[in-house]
Amino acid sequence: MSSRLTESAMYRHAWTTPALDNVLGEDARLRSWLHILTTLAICQAELGIIPAEAAAGIRAHAKVEDLDLDFVAERTRTTSHSVLGLIEGLQRILPPEAREYIYYGITVQDLTDTWFGLAMRDVSAIVRADLVRVRAACVRLAREFRDTPMAGRTHGQSGSPISFGLKAATWADETSRNIDRLDQGLPRWAAGQLAGSTGGLAFFAAQGPPLRASLCAALGLADPGISWTATRDRIAEYGSTLSLISASLARVGNEIYELQRPEIAELGEPVNLAVVGSITMPHKRNPEFSEHLDTLSRVARAAAGGLADGVVSSHERDGRSWKAEWAFLPDVSLVTGKAAALAAELLEGLVVDPVAMRRNLGADATWASEQVLVQLSLRMGKHSAQALLQEIYAEGPDDLPARIAERSGVDVTTVLGWVSTPDISTAAAMTDAVIERESTHP
Repeated sequence: MSSRLTESAMYRHAWTTPALDNVLGEDARLRSWLHILTTLAICQAELGIIPAEAAAGIRAHAKVEDLDLDFVAERTRTTSHSVLGLIEGLQRILPPEAREYIYYGITVQDLTDTWFGLAMRDVSAIVRADLVRVRAACVRLAREFRDTPMAGRTHGQSGSPISFGLKAATWADETSRNIDRLDQGLPRWAAGQLAGSTGGLAFFAAQGPPLRASLCAALGLADPGISWTATRDRIAEYGSTLSLISASLARVGNEIYELQRPEIAELGEPVNLAVVGSITMPHKRNPEFSEHLDTLSRVARAAAGGLADGVVSSHERDGRSWKAEWAFLPDVSLVTGKAAALAAELLEGLVVDPVAMRRNLGADATWASEQVLVQLSLRMGKHSAQALLQEIYAEGPDDLPARIAERSGVDVTTVLGWVSTPDISTAAAMTDAVIERESTHP
């Protein structure tokens, strides 16, 4: 039984996905570790560091399903060493000729950092695929609602009109930059580690660098060229990037959260009749998707902060920094991956109500204050027009066109023309630019 709600059978679905579990779950982690150890043995045999028959025995018998995990766990607790229990467990299932060559010449950090490289690579691919879905959904919304006027809002208050297409286009634009950040960072993060005890590869001497290069190539990772046991910027950058992605998705979630409130009702989440909003108020449809995006981002930002702390380490190896990463890196990976999948589902099924948007824009002419200000500025100067309109609007919304006309000296028919149609032409042009650019991405 798990002691963490986020790992429980009842609640873990809210914090991870099957694809992420296939990278970060305990079974997946052990399989990845044994894959690294097996690949290492093969590379060592090719360089003549260990016998070929030892590598063959490791390759044939180092299988997770054959390990006695209870024994491994008990020995890990007893020895208080991170991997000695695993080594002893593997020795029990390996043939005699292979037992002395499993985990040959490497350290805990060589294994776990190399696994981090694989995990960061694979999680980045999962997150990227869902961000591509997010971007595509946002581009579709931008195109479909390019000419749908709605109230722009600043400081929580209604302001000048925009289009819903423009709002969706900003989501697509931001998502595209986050995809770029993943693509640009991945070559730095997806690196292997073979450093030895203090980073000098003393165990392997001159064969160390070629062995590291061979191991990294076989695993599909970059050869870092130098040991990075104490330089944790790769991990911190990965965490910071995922945290930023989760925050961007939370921004989208918060906007949808606000705009689906019943008194606004411009947006709605995908309908699932099996979902229960409240067990005491049967009428409720809670913002499950959008609200959870904010929750996930809070966890991601906290975990990313812990990874950033790891950059400050001591000497050539410092367990305080990289062992803390064992908790923080899976957390930021899981919650950001879940957020990307959730956001894609939310945006692909988003319900948009253009009628409510037009209604909320306002039946009176207050929404057009900026358009009126522009026209009056041409006639009496910007600051004089601002002062006049401030006074007029403070008196209330009744008969605005007539009062503006009377006190500005402009014909009322002209004023009525200013307040008849929301001018969202510039918003539409910017939306078109995003649609054209983002539609060409793979």
